[in-house]
Amino acid sequence: MIILKAAQAGAGLVGDDEAFGSEGAISARIESSYIINLRDLDMKHVKDFIFLHGYIEPVMVILQEREITWAGRVSWKHHTCRLSALSISTSLKQHPLIWSAVNLPHDAYKLLAVPSPIGGVLVICANTIHYHSQSASCILALNNYAVPVDSSQEMPRASFNVELDAANATWLSSDVAMLSTKTGELLLLMLVYDGRVVKRLDLSKSKASVLTSGITTVGNSFFFLGSFLGDSLLVQFTYGMGSSMLSSGLKEEVGDIEGDAPTAKRLRRSPSDVFQDLVNGEELSLYGSTPSNAESSQKTFSFAVRDSLINIGPLKDFSYGLRINADPNAVGIAKQSNYELVCCSGHGKNGALCVLQQSIRPETITEVELPGCKGMWTVYHKSTRSHNPDSSKIASEDDEYHAYLIISLEARTMVLETADLLGEVTESVDYYVQGSTIAAGNLFGRRRVVQVYGRGARILDGAFMTQDLSFGASNSDSTTGSDSSTVASVSIADPYVLLRMTDGSIQLLVGDTSTCTVSVSIPPVFDSSKKPVSACTLYHDKGPEPWLRKASTDAWLSTGIGEAIDGSDNSPHDQGDIYCVVCYESGDLEIFDVPNFSSVFSVEKMSGKNNLIDTIMRKDSAEEGRKVNTQNMNVVELAMQRWSGQHSRPFLFAILSDGTILCYHAYLFEGQETASRIDSSGQNSVNLSSISASRLRNLRFVRVSLDTYAREENSTGNYYNKRITIFKNVGGHQGLFLSGSRPTWFMVFRERLRVHPQLCDGSIVAFTVLHNVNCNHGLIYVTSQGLLKICQLPSATSYDNYWPVQKIPLKGTPHQVTYFAEKNLYPLIVSVPVLKPLSHVLSSLVDQEAGHQIEHDNVSSDDTYTVDEFEVRILEPEKSGAPWQTRATIPMQNLENALTVRVVTLFNTTTKENETLLAIGTAYLQGEDVAGRGRVLLFSVGRNTDNNPQNLISEVYSKELKGAISALASLQGHLLIASGPKIILHKWNGTELNGVAFFDVPPLYVVSLNTVKNFILLGDIHKSIYFLSWKEQGAQLNLLAKDFGALDCLATEFLIDGSTLSLMVSDEQKNIQVFYYAPKMSESWKGQKLLSRAEFHVGSRVSKFLRLQMLPTTDTLGSDKTNRFALLFGTLDGSMGCIAPLDELTFRRLQSLQKKLVDAVSHVAGLNPRSFRQFRANGKAHKPGPDSIVDCELLCHYEMLALEEQLEIAHQIGTTRQQILSNLNDLSLGTSFL
Repeated sequence: MIILKAAQAGAGLVGDDEAFGSEGAISARIESSYIINLRDLDMKHVKDFIFLHGYIEPVMVILQEREITWAGRVSWKHHTCRLSALSISTSLKQHPLIWSAVNLPHDAYKLLAVPSPIGGVLVICANTIHYHSQSASCILALNNYAVPVDSSQEMPRASFNVELDAANATWLSSDVAMLSTKTGELLLLMLVYDGRVVKRLDLSKSKASVLTSGITTVGNSFFFLGSFLGDSLLVQFTYGMGSSMLSSGLKEEVGDIEGDAPTAKRLRRSPSDVFQDLVNGEELSLYGSTPSNAESSQKTFSFAVRDSLINIGPLKDFSYGLRINADPNAVGIAKQSNYELVCCSGHGKNGALCVLQQSIRPETITEVELPGCKGMWTVYHKSTRSHNPDSSKIASEDDEYHAYLIISLEARTMVLETADLLGEVTESVDYYVQGSTIAAGNLFGRRRVVQVYGRGARILDGAFMTQDLSFGASNSDSTTGSDSSTVASVSIADPYVLLRMTDGSIQLLVGDTSTCTVSVSIPPVFDSSKKPVSACTLYHDKGPEPWLRKASTDAWLSTGIGEAIDGSDNSPHDQGDIYCVVCYESGDLEIFDVPNFSSVFSVEKMSGKNNLIDTIMRKDSAEEGRKVNTQNMNVVELAMQRWSGQHSRPFLFAILSDGTILCYHAYLFEGQETASRIDSSGQNSVNLSSISASRLRNLRFVRVSLDTYAREENSTGNYYNKRITIFKNVGGHQGLFLSGSRPTWFMVFRERLRVHPQLCDGSIVAFTVLHNVNCNHGLIYVTSQGLLKICQLPSATSYDNYWPVQKIPLKGTPHQVTYFAEKNLYPLIVSVPVLKPLSHVLSSLVDQEAGHQIEHDNVSSDDTYTVDEFEVRILEPEKSGAPWQTRATIPMQNLENALTVRVVTLFNTTTKENETLLAIGTAYLQGEDVAGRGRVLLFSVGRNTDNNPQNLISEVYSKELKGAISALASLQGHLLIASGPKIILHKWNGTELNGVAFFDVPPLYVVSLNTVKNFILLGDIHKSIYFLSWKEQGAQLNLLAKDFGALDCLATEFLIDGSTLSLMVSDEQKNIQVFYYAPKMSESWKGQKLLSRAEFHVGSRVSKFLRLQMLPTTDTLGSDKTNRFALLFGTLDGSMGCIAPLDELTFRRLQSLQKKLVDAVSHVAGLNPRSFRQFRANGKAHKPGPDSIVDCELLCHYEMLALEEQLEIAHQIGTTRQQILSNLNDLSLGTSFL
């Protein structure tokens, strides 16, 4: 036992750098440590240990088993565990034993420290719960298997039977613990006590919930159920007291807390303030008066699910099929979004099918031809609206329908009305329609529309123009060249419109809310500076609590006093502030407040930095050191937005001219000695401090990593098309849409950006939101081919995940799924737990032929046992959102487990044609005394007639074989069956299977079987992989080579790269290895041995590989490597990954980059990726293989480095940044299969 004594370090010890570097001012460090040898204390086999509450010195209780026993010896040796409480004195390094308890059951496994004021410890066993403290102990038996130490002792029983092995527990209050059982039930355990003496334990059932793997209380009214097998839940609990609450409480506890409610509903049920007050009130009364024991034992709890985290693990199997709204005409990369991945995930009642789609495919409502579109906007129009809107109107603002759709073409502008039908009203409105529009939007609380075009702007009330402005020529005092300058980009934030002209100057339209008119002004800052601006945007920091106000130094002043001053004005003062964010061509970023245009934040050379800090706050000496040549890296587009949410912070987006997208997330940094540092650093400190009073000196931005997919290679010439469109509500989601050659959705959930590409239409030139009668919170976009589409987002899918996912609950454990392409069906093995009488189960375990009888002396009639019943369900996907239909089910026999289901193509020797059949392999589980046997079943899938679903499938063949049938595959029209310790090849004549060849190859049990042409790859559960071939003449299966190592295989697959064939295997130790067959090489022992090509530690157990053809990218079009396949894999942790072949040149480049990045990137917790990716052999002899896999998880960090470092590293390895990014880009494009 190692004891570490921690010391808290204050703020001054870490060094002066700390105000910028580490966030927390307090860092813990270890002061001293020492080791206690438990053998000296005569302790063996420690099962658990915990610190107790309520002692002055730390007291630790250790649960240990002195002599080990097992299930077969329980009748002789059953109470083998003991507790020892040690008082630990770190100063004297002593640990005296203060109390102990012996004779605890052998299945005790967990300790729970009882909170003060009671103190003591709970010991949880499979069949009993024990309470022990220094002064008292008590026990509660949970079922019939609980054995007292001596038979005379009477044990108090719980009111129902339950088994507590593999339970998790947490404390809801000082005397109530909540346990979650292995079946997902929640139990409440109450300690009935008098003073500090616990009299008895009461166990009561509460609700059913997910199968938890961890549970913890958060604060005093929430608990979190963490689950490996289902969705994790955050649950709010309240408890009442006494008998009056009891009746109402019992009614509430009927429903279960499952995570199945749709997310939209769950998000709306956010806890209201009233509810919070009610909870606090109850807590006060709880501790205010001490209730009598009778009352306190009647606490009732009510629960409400507040949030959930979607989990798609453990992925046991998946298959790759067509989506329901697939487009048969798609080509190239757009074709990939026709596919989806259907995965088996979860266990028991949390079992589900997860449908994963990497790219979003909107559901089309209607589409029309519209060539030559440049941009489009939807605007609102309110005809009559009072100056001070009342709250009811604001609430409905989100549901207001759009009035007009403005479409800008090459040389003209179209205006459409967005009522029931989209009708063109271009002729009858006063919009500027003779040329293309640059932007349009609403001003003055949606009472006016502003339309900006190249040389002017119009303000419209509905269809009528109220004001017309023109720019450029009006400035008589400026130079004559200004005539040629037109508007390049526009940003609208009510009531301001910011214009950037083509010559890099800035103009601002200032609106007057009383008269609804605007006037042109050139901000004095820009008039004098003459620095050309490359991009700019307005940011509206909306009220009632504008976020950026907290970032200025005098924030505490403005909060209290500001309201009193503003109260005298009649203007609504909570509309928030407006800021102008500007990027100059020099690369500097500056933020001004509008309309004064005083600078509140500035950063030099923004594009190269990962943290943006106000320049006044930085020490500038180190910055000037080295100038790096960062030419043509201008920022071409900016956007800043804070989406609605409880604790939301603004995001800042910038697109560079080379197509890189930078995203920064703002945060507040409260430094401690910031004020003093500013005064001392400058020579003219008085001047500085007066300037910085209004600056946002506590504002910082940190860079957020984005998916590389959205990078666009070539930016078009000098005219830049705006790509970012911010949306507040598309199908209930918020975020931004990035148009261009690789359109992408950025959605905001819990202050995280989820990046989802949209492949299905290729490049998109214009995008806008549309909300009207026929299209509820939908969208319009125009593709580069000139199609205008009006769409909605699929509602059943959850986007708060790395890939959009839809879960289809099965209420059973899914084991294997396959795809029947001809009919678009998914056959799936499901097992459902069923309670059966114990006597029934025992009698079926006996070998019937031998005629043994079992003695039923100790089996009572009411005992039950849970058995898994298997069936094969045939599911058909439905249109979006509907639950999938079960078209047919194939039940298995009693105690028969379905092990594998596959769609096979067999050559019928009588009719001389191929048949596509469904093959199922099963095994009978009848205990260790009965020889194993299994069945192979063949089904034909007929015409899909809706009136009688049983006509869909019909059994054409069934045969019983020795040994379990664990894997099936079709090989050149033959059926390959792995049955027990041999594999047999059968041919099919239409009525029966006949064996033509066999091979006694796997010593134990076949885990997976793959075939390519006439080659067979076979994975054994302990004996690694075998590589066989089948020869038609002579009808024989030959062993070509095998891996001589001992490897516990989980999955295997062939990897094809052009004309080379490799064998991929994943194992129990979370590694993957690639082997190849090379009989010419001397070290392959004349071809008997498979040689290693690469090995890699994935870090989670890979359960399935899927081979998919890689997509052609820019650099592969001319080469011969078109026949290239990648492997998509799923793991038992619920993660997905991909392994793809690389050509030699790219591999060398990326490998040398990887070696540099190991040192250049600051890794999480200082861990080393190189040591993590080493093959883990777990003590077995293993000769290390070649290091020929590059780790893209590490390479992705390259783009997140500061720009100077990126260029430096690229220079060191003798290449360019552009080349590296293009390689990574091609990889992510070539493997975007979904």
